[in-house]
Amino acid sequence: MPASPTEGRLLAVSDLHVAHPENRAIVEELKPLTPGDWLLVAGDVGERLADITWALGLLAGRFERVVWVPGNHELWTVQGERPDLRGVARYEHLVGVCRDLGVLTPEDDYPLWEGAGGPVRIVPLFLLYDYTFLPPGHHTKDSGLAYAHSTGVVCTDEYVLHPDPYPSREAWCRARVELTERRLAALDDDVPLVFVNHYPLVREPTDILRYPEFAQWCGTTATRDWHRRHRTAAMIYGHLHIPRVTWHDGVRFEEVSLGYPREWKRRPGPRRLLRDVLPET
Repeated sequence: MPASPTEGRLLAVSDLHVAHPENRAIVEELKPLTPGDWLLVAGDVGERLADITWALGLLAGRFERVVWVPGNHELWTVQGERPDLRGVARYEHLVGVCRDLGVLTPEDDYPLWEGAGGPVRIVPLFLLYDYTFLPPGHHTKDSGLAYAHSTGVVCTDEYVLHPDPYPSREAWCRARVELTERRLAALDDDVPLVFVNHYPLVREPTDILRYPEFAQWCGTTATRDWHRRHRTAAMIYGHLHIPRVTWHDGVRFEEVSLGYPREWKRRPGPRRLLRDVLPET
């Protein structure tokens, strides 16, 4: 049955990159499609705290509820920015900003969506990556990184995304995965889950990357069976800047990014930016 026009819809977007004036103009025009809409923001709003605060504040003032997960760009330590925060301290500062704005984060209780397509439980994730999505023919992090450096395709994270106080990004990833697995195991109902993460939970969406060596900054094999172990309605992600739907073990995975102007300007035909998380069937 079609949703009531006042019932509200569960929508998603990612990779707004509002430092680009063209993207900022798009965000300024984003509005709910129906009263009661929730918006899931799957990371990479921007790099600077002022930009992130502006965008999430604008969206929080328009949508019934905004749920945000961090991308890699939000975690960058930007030169000259105050406060000058690294790693966990920067992430915790961003969580504080979101709480001031009324935006939910991976540190909050998983909210229940009871509008169109519901009920589903929204599971915002902060997991990072651990270099296990290795390039073909490579079997260790050192080998994969050496190959990436030889091709010149190296994620900026290597220079500005610091894991402090963890000794490495993969150690931080491992801690986040373990924490999240405990929270998922503690869920005491059978409500279907909508996973929201900056990175896909499985490796396959990265197989179409133009530069396969970039996949090692795109997730972790530790989550490869989460959509099977848990009753999953959908998996929402960004980061790849390749908006599309794929299916894995009967579960819909949707990449919901805007991306950089040079990318979205090349996409043919009209496309609604805000994607329905629970499309009508």
